[in-house]
Amino acid sequence: MRAEPAVPAAALAAIRAPFETLGAETVDVPILQPLGLLLDLAGEAMRARLFVVQAAGGEETCLRPDFTVPVVRQHLESGREAGRYFYEGKAFRAALGADQPDEFRQIGLERFAAGGETVEADAEIAALAWASAAAGGRADLTLHLGDIALFSAFLETQGLAPPLAARLKRVAARPRLLAAELARAGAEPAAAADDGRLADLLAGLSEADAASLLEEVWSLAGVEPVGGRGAAEIAQRLIRRAEAARAPALTLDQAEAVRRFLAIDDAPEAAFAAVRAVAGKSSDLEAALEAWNRRLDLLAAAGVPADRLRFATALGHAFDYYDGLTFEVRSGALAPDRAVAVGGRYDGLPARLGGATAVKAVGCMVRPWRAWAGGEA
Repeated sequence: MRAEPAVPAAALAAIRAPFETLGAETVDVPILQPLGLLLDLAGEAMRARLFVVQAAGGEETCLRPDFTVPVVRQHLESGREAGRYFYEGKAFRAALGADQPDEFRQIGLERFAAGGETVEADAEIAALAWASAAAGGRADLTLHLGDIALFSAFLETQGLAPPLAARLKRVAARPRLLAAELARAGAEPAAAADDGRLADLLAGLSEADAASLLEEVWSLAGVEPVGGRGAAEIAQRLIRRAEAARAPALTLDQAEAVRRFLAIDDAPEAAFAAVRAVAGKSSDLEAALEAWNRRLDLLAAAGVPADRLRFATALGHAFDYYDGLTFEVRSGALAPDRAVAVGGRYDGLPARLGGATAVKAVGCMVRPWRAWAGGEA
């Protein structure tokens, strides 16, 4: 495993300093995390980048690829409604290139609230990530902004059947699955395949009964499931996949409108004008864009230069739990997939992990080795 080089103490302290002004509680989380949970949140495409660990006869786990999920779990276990948590430590992902590390340092903050103004919290966290990244000394940084919720508002302007719109919203943060939906535009619903017939049998059962039936099939076939997923989860995935294959697809015109929307990447004002041109009039869309104008005003007040901002409608991250604001701080010296900092809003994640549906959550993470001007090149 290749480890990232250490950042000089003075540079690391400067990058950490903006986080220390917010009065957050410092937390640590276990290095070993449940594999099945992370695959459910990131999809199978992430499996190749995870370092899987399994003791003999034990549950499959992996080295933590990120801090957000374990910090959320720890917050939920605390029983609190609100909290701010600062973390600093190593994360582990198999590198995409031979010159990239598998083990690297992250500094971050996760903020939870029972309600309140999400726009202000969004701007605070994005400005925090910018200040921390800029403290590393790079002069070529750009803050790229996006919004998963804006895609949902756009879909509401397209006259889609509710099941189709719901499916597209579910895959909004997963480029591969979204591309598959666009690729099947104009197609007729598929006939049930073998796994579709199995899904039909499972669909009418309770979750417990569906899992029991699938386990019985495995036993009869002499199959031993691997990969960190249980019978209940696999049954539900089979049902969803078969339902999606048989559901109506986008029309060619609708798919083209989605592609035009997802291609928008410009300075914020120009990007918002392009969104309106593709979507047409919508009160929900206008409300979402007005909220973005407030975020931009708050970012400017926090010292983020307006000429360093971009807005991209397709901006997402490796994990699909983001459901609102997304952002990345990028350096001109590094490839776009090597962001200096990332973050966003994930209000739905606490509920997916068993918490209250009313919890509002937003956070960010900075890579010090990338932020430091003498670091990654």
